[in-house]
Amino acid sequence: MQGVYFRHSTRREAERLGVGGVARNLPDGSVEVIARGTPEGVANLREWLHRGPSGARVAAVAEFELPAEPPSTGHPSTGQLGEHQDGHSIRSFRVE
Repeated sequence: MQGVYFRHSTRREAERLGVGGVARNLPDGSVEVIARGTPEGVANLREWLHRGPSGARVAAVAEFELPAEPPSTGHPSTGQLGEHQDGHSIRSFRVE
């Protein structure tokens, strides 16, 4: 993924889809993307990650659910995965 502006392009696509999160290079050359948004927005970003930006050669995309964030009331997290109380999803992707 080096040299094709994958992280920058991912950020732009996520913003277009209304999805927040981070993208970072990993030591093995893959890219980790943590995305938070509506289930539809995250699903659309996942589909885009399979293609990537122009010039990218995506071999695989692995997806992982992340635990729900603690509620704003200060109660501990229930550890639920997938969709949060506010209707948003949070997922981690590893793009190779």
